[in-house]
Amino acid sequence: MRHHGLNIVAIGGGTGLSTLLRGLKRYVDADGAWSIHRLGAIVTVTDEGGSSGVLRKEFGMLPPGDVRNCIVALAEEEQLLSRIFSYRFESPDSALSGHSLGNLLLTALTDITGGFDNAVLAASEVLAIRGDIYPSTLQDVRLRATLADGSELIGEVAISGSFLGDRRKAPRPHARIVHLGIDPPDAQPTDRSLEALREADLILIGPGSLYTSVLPNLLIKPITDAIRQAKALRVYVCNVMTQPGETDDYTAEEHLSAIVEHAGLIVDVMVLNGRKASETILAAYESQKQFPVQFDIAAIRELGVTPFFGDIISEGNYVRHDSAALAETIFRLYDRYGRTLERMRKEQ
Repeated sequence: MRHHGLNIVAIGGGTGLSTLLRGLKRYVDADGAWSIHRLGAIVTVTDEGGSSGVLRKEFGMLPPGDVRNCIVALAEEEQLLSRIFSYRFESPDSALSGHSLGNLLLTALTDITGGFDNAVLAASEVLAIRGDIYPSTLQDVRLRATLADGSELIGEVAISGSFLGDRRKAPRPHARIVHLGIDPPDAQPTDRSLEALREADLILIGPGSLYTSVLPNLLIKPITDAIRQAKALRVYVCNVMTQPGETDDYTAEEHLSAIVEHAGLIVDVMVLNGRKASETILAAYESQKQFPVQFDIAAIRELGVTPFFGDIISEGNYVRHDSAALAETIFRLYDRYGRTLERMRKEQ
């Protein structure tokens, strides 16, 4: 048993990363066999839709939405401050409609502290979060996707197929994405994120939108290099459902292949959902052209990655990763594969 707990770094964005962090934070400095000493999150900053997009355009700042979600996920749920940070103005007649108070606070803190990274640190201290949050870069980056028909899409909104970032509307169809890039291509990460990767025992990639939450972080070359050179066990948590506009008809191995093609083989183990959702909710998803991600175990192994199954979904109006079940699955996975790495290091 590790008396000091694990150093874990999670990489991604959107609801997937915040769901994962919400499950992991219960183990920070916990007593018992499963414990986290240091929990960090490297968060994508390429969002251009909704409140984040408006603030990015009007104030020339990095989009705060994904970072805000992670801050709230790592805060104590019952704290009034975290509820305030999540509050969203809904009045259609207000200039603030659509904005979350947390996004506005991060905007103000960026101005007060002189930088987005300082704003994140200040907000994290106010909410006493159980972890560290690192924007993947402090530069103004945009996504650029090349499609199978030879055309290009510029920006997160166009690539996700959403209308001004409104995920409630059906996405606009486009040809399959064959390559993703960022402008500028030489964007640099923060020193703190690279240090966290160097010290990590476990690096988690995903879950989240493949082309707009996961891969944007991996296109920052020093981050990918640090993952490749890390002593950590590296785990990719695959999405449960396909995502219209990004991963229509994608299998699990195609999700993984996209990561390998863009960042190289930086994954040791891949987490897959082992439980089928109810027929009722699957029918509702099918009407939205979303389907469970299928998988071929042999194809995943041929890519050099070990598959690992867990009962990791919860059902309500949506099929999502269950934060508690996902965290438990990750610790079981580490017990099985990470301990072997520890023993190998001791023997070297």
